[in-house]
Formats: sequence, C-alpha cells, structure tokens
Amino acid sequence: MSELLIKLLASYLLGSIVGSLLVGRLRGGVDIRTLGSGNAGGTNALRTQGKSFALWVLVIDIGKGWIATRLVAPVLLPGVTVAPEELRVWVPAACGVAAIAGHVYPLWHGFRGGKGVATLVGVVLGLDAALLLPMLLTWFAAVVLFGFVGLASMLAAASLPIYVSMTGLGPGYVSMSGLEPGLPLTTFGVLVTAIIVFTHRSNIARMRARTEPRARRLWLFGRNGR
Repeated sequence: MSELLIKLLASYLLGSIVGSLLVGRLRGGVDIRTLGSGNAGGTNALRTQGKSFALWVLVIDIGKGWIATRLVAPVLLPGVTVAPEELRVWVPAACGVAAIAGHVYPLWHGFRGGKGVATLVGVVLGLDAALLLPMLLTWFAAVVLFGFVGLASMLAAASLPIYVSMTGLGPGYVSMSGLEPGLPLTTFGVLVTAIIVFTHRSNIARMRARTEPRARRLWLFGRNGR
C-alpha cells in the first residue's frame, strides 16, 4: 500500500472521530443529532448542551485536523514505499481534506457528522497558523455585518484560496507542514470551500427563506431587525 493511500485512510479515520458524538457517548449516550438543528457540530453542541460540552467538542474537532496535517502527513512510515516528490507536495493538503471528509461523513457514526468548520480550522492550523488570520477576520466581519454564523463560515473558508491567490505568500514560501504555495495550496482552498458550502446548504436554504437565526449579540444591526 502506498504512503499517500495509508495517510489518506489514517486521516479519514481520524476525522471520523466526531467530537460531539464522542463526548455525548461519554456523557450518558447523548446524541446531539437528535437535538436542536440535528447537526453534530460545535454550534449545536453549544445550543443544546452548554459551554463545557461545546468546548470539548471544539478541542477534539480542531485537534484531529491539526494532527492530520501536522503529524500524520509528514511522518515517515517504515517499510512503505515513499510517494514520488511530485505527489509528496500534495500530501498535507490531501490529509487535511480527508480529515474534513471524515468529520462530515464519519465511518464510526453512520456517515452522519458535522459541517467541518472546526476541523478545517485545525487543518489550517496544522498547515500554517498564519493562514488562519484572514479566515478569522473574514468570519468575524461577516458575523458583525450580517449576523449569520453559517454565512460567516462559508465566507471564511472562501477567503483562504482568495488570500493565497492574491498574495502569493511571498517567494520561497513553504508552510510549517511542508505544503508549498501554488497549485497544491490553492486547490486545497478551493476544495475545502466547496465542502463547507455544501455542508451549509441547509443554512443557505433558510437564509433564502428568511428563517435562518442571527447571532444578535454580535450582529451590528441586531437591534434594528430580524
């Protein structure tokens, strides 16, 4: 079995450990997919189970994304055929996408997981923490201006490939994980944006129907409308 395939499989299985479902099982068998919005992510965990529960969910979901790109991707596997150089530059990005896919479609939980935002944060943190800055700024600005957390998450994801394309990240840039700029990093950004938009399709439908709730405490215009 090739290095790339092993690491992809390991990252997917790691991503399949969904924080909310693991913590819920440890807390008496709570399945938050049957509560609130029905999503297995941190936002629904916070709304239905409280801050402590949601904090552990974030730690697990962010942590597994970091592990996939920071530890799994660069590790040397004894006795395994090393991927050729032209493929190795794709390994960190591929492991990151696999971890997010595992979170969205977890093997251990009937392929019903979360929306992948927290895992994306962990993945980007493992690739290069500096790449989180434009994402976090975009997320916060979108929440303040529009009040929709789901929309903010989609825009934050989209800011990554836009940032990479506009800045080029400087000559000779190589991320902490070894992921190089150019096609691997840009492709990663486009793919994860597509995944995040897809997992938020219900949010899009509710926004179009004007039934999507707003984060009133952060929304700049929260006092003047819905």
